[in-house]
Amino acid sequence: MDDFFTLSRIFWSLAVPSNLLIFIAVLGLAFVATGSRRLGLACLSIAVVGQVLTGLTPLPNHIVSPLEERFPPFVPDGRPVDGILLLGGAEVDAVALSRRLPAVNDAGERVIVFAALARQYPEAALVYAGAAQAFGESGATEVAAVGSALVDVGIDLKRVRFETRSRNTAENATFAKAMINPAPGSRWLLVTSAFHMPRAMGCFRAVDFPVIATPVDYRTIGPDALNGSFARAAEGQDLTDVGMKEWVGLAVYYLTGRTNALFPAP
Repeated sequence: MDDFFTLSRIFWSLAVPSNLLIFIAVLGLAFVATGSRRLGLACLSIAVVGQVLTGLTPLPNHIVSPLEERFPPFVPDGRPVDGILLLGGAEVDAVALSRRLPAVNDAGERVIVFAALARQYPEAALVYAGAAQAFGESGATEVAAVGSALVDVGIDLKRVRFETRSRNTAENATFAKAMINPAPGSRWLLVTSAFHMPRAMGCFRAVDFPVIATPVDYRTIGPDALNGSFARAAEGQDLTDVGMKEWVGLAVYYLTGRTNALFPAP
């Protein structure tokens, strides 16, 4: 898995749309500077049009919406819940440890909902499965960062088990199952961002760990409100990057056997 992790990080740093469009623009300038004016202007045109489409038009909403609508929100049915599993990715490790304060990013709703469910199901086991770590980071660093956020939302850390080896969603599923060893028929809720839920569910199904989708952290208003534009290009481009990462991730995970379906469904 080390090679896959490294290659995926390198590939996505180059292929993420916001970066890719900049690379195309720089390439265009290089072509113009070296006399290939027509090719250079073509590259610059692609970059500009791409920036407009991904930053200011409704396109990002339409990229992300199918991911978010794939699994419906969890609705309590009165049945007991054996465990609640939170996927990492909401914490900002460097800021939290440097400032000695909880620090979450725009996926912070994961932590809030996890805490609410923990109170709703006081007998349920609680597990945190580590996020994809950057090169050189340790699981201990991540636990220290997320731990302060969990305490601030009212969770007793003695109640939480931390899985710290995983660096991507496939490893989340593999290592969480090995640590939990869920009993047949047990009911575990999986808390992660709605746009990430299809890939996460596919990974857990691939390792034969049945979980109940509990999507949170929605980025679109809803399927009937997708045609609004963005006031800032950076906002639209960020949403484009988020959505395209998941679509590419679904394809790559399926082709490499890390999910059991190209677009997992309920």
